[in-house]
Amino acid sequence: VQLQASGGGLVQAGDSLRLSCAASGSTFSHYKMAWFRQAPGKERMFIGGISRNGGTTSYTDSVKGRFTISRDNTKNTVYLQVNNLSREDTAVYYCAADRTNTKYLFTGASDYASWGQGTQVTVSS
Repeated sequence: VQLQASGGGLVQAGDSLRLSCAASGSTFSHYKMAWFRQAPGKERMFIGGISRNGGTTSYTDSVKGRFTISRDNTKNTVYLQVNNLSREDTAVYYCAADRTNTKYLFTGASDYASWGQGTQVTVSS
C-alpha cells in the first residue's frame, strides 16, 4: 500500500488541524492504521492507531482528549484531528499501515511496514 500524508502547516498555539493520509495500491480496509510523529532530534513516537473498521482506537497518554483518529474506508483515507496545539506538538507527522492478522494495535514503529512521507506541523507561540 502507498500512503500520502497531507494537511500539515504552520499554526499558532491553540489552533487545530486535520491531517489526512490517503492510501492507494491495495485494499485499504485490510490495514490497521496508525499515526506517529517525530520531533527534531527525537525518535519517531506512536500517537495512536485505529482498527480496520474504525471501531477501535488507541492513543498514547500525552494526546488523549486532544487528538482523534478516524478513517473512511470508502475514501481510503485515515485522519488525525489535532486540537489545542502547543509548541510541543511541533513535529513531522507520519501515517503507517499494518496488515498483520491480529486485532492488536501496535505501538512500535518497527511493527509497521508501510509509511507515508510525513507532513510537517509547526506550532508557534
